[in-house]
Amino acid sequence: MPGLLRGMARTAVVAGTATAVSNRVSRRQANRWAAQEPPPQHYEAPPQQYAEPPAPVDDGPDLVEQLTQLAALKDKGILTEEEFAAQKAKILAG
Repeated sequence: MPGLLRGMARTAVVAGTATAVSNRVSRRQANRWAAQEPPPQHYEAPPQQYAEPPAPVDDGPDLVEQLTQLAALKDKGILTEEEFAAQKAKILAG
């Protein structure tokens, strides 16, 4: 029995020493890291920078719409063939 008690006592001493050394190393490392880094502050994400969408380009009335209206005027007899051709050329050159 004395050998068993001695073995248990030795194990307890070794385990206690190992725990104490491990805790001391952990504290020293934590202190070093704390000295290197500033304390964490509230994280605030930088504001998002979104590009504004380009403004829609207004080219005036649609070419197809203009030509359709011009053709309707010609069909009703308001425009002659020459006037129609001249206005059509202006719209397409446009």
